[in-house]
Amino acid sequence: MPSVTPDAAPLLADLMPWSVAPPRLGRRWPTAPDAASLKARWDTLVRTEGVDRETLFRPTRARTTHSSVAQLPGQSSGTGRLARASDPCPDPVRVLNAPFDEQWLIPDHRLIDAARPELWRVAGQEQVFVVEQASGPEACGPVLLAASVLPLSAGRGGRVRPLYRRPGGREPNLAPGLLEYLDTRLGHSPAPVDVLAWTMAVARHTRDGCAVPLTSDPEVWSYGVGLGRRMLWLMRRDGERPKLPGGRRPYVRAPLTALPHGPRPSADHLLTDPYYDRPEETLHLGDGRISPVPPEAWDFEVGGVRVLEQWFAARTGAPEPGTLEAIGPAGWPQTWTSELLELITVLALLAELRPQQAELELRSPITRTELRTAGVLPVPDTARRPASVLDHHEEGPEGQFALI
Repeated sequence: MPSVTPDAAPLLADLMPWSVAPPRLGRRWPTAPDAASLKARWDTLVRTEGVDRETLFRPTRARTTHSSVAQLPGQSSGTGRLARASDPCPDPVRVLNAPFDEQWLIPDHRLIDAARPELWRVAGQEQVFVVEQASGPEACGPVLLAASVLPLSAGRGGRVRPLYRRPGGREPNLAPGLLEYLDTRLGHSPAPVDVLAWTMAVARHTRDGCAVPLTSDPEVWSYGVGLGRRMLWLMRRDGERPKLPGGRRPYVRAPLTALPHGPRPSADHLLTDPYYDRPEETLHLGDGRISPVPPEAWDFEVGGVRVLEQWFAARTGAPEPGTLEAIGPAGWPQTWTSELLELITVLALLAELRPQQAELELRSPITRTELRTAGVLPVPDTARRPASVLDHHEEGPEGQFALI
């Protein structure tokens, strides 16, 4: 898209002005690729007494078992001090733990150093969370990642930008007046998700930050939105499951080696690191084999890290013995294999869209100067702050209601 200089294109930070730093856990054990492990870890924690419970918890300056914190918005975990907690494990929820790696999290504020409650308040079925990936010499892969679930730490990502500022898909997180101005230039009013889809398709790194070239050409806009909607569908993975054409679909040719039964094994008993046979397009996982695996899927990187290697490492690493993190499944769950096959498919299909992104010719650009003349930029400071969404009482520390 050489038709417009980086300085002329508006920035993502202006088009989606409200952003929040991603949640910071402070400890790894409250997340896992399977929910059962989290419940077992919680049960172990609350059965342990005194100093040993504090040690298992892994305290930080922000959180200890004596911290007094409010309940996470939309969750039903306890608010009493964890040092004396004996309640059941809160139901784990899905989160984006790494690029393209959805895992489970115990949604308990007492376990999380910086939970970002403002993000939890706007989570929901209609929400889309966008995370800008860091630029630099190792930067590769998508400029933006999108997820339906809350992102924790999506690669070397920056701040989280929700599509909507209020629950239920209300009040888009877009520069005030942007939709109306696009209506006058395109001849129709785009939906907020259309603006996000266009953004996913054309966003790029510049020296000023992430730039989003805009167009007033309806034909170019329609093509870019269609491309971006497919990217969103593949990244969010909600609805119909993606599939590759018949002869290219990955299958399990030899079952993945099961982990031994009993406690979480040591490193030498785990599955070996994945090995990719490029000529055969085969992914070897211990004694297991999956093929065909397109080279584009194996080579797919975010922030200089292969997505498939990182996904596999999260399930086979050797945690420190005696820690809560060491509590894991006794075997390789079948659900992990299903998730792996779907991930290979998603990465391959996303890689196929890159040539279309590169060939998207931007005509009739809408520049930063034009948006300033129209009064869309600069955005007001209120647009960069969270909206007031407290329409009910939230439980504070020790069961007290938080003040609204």
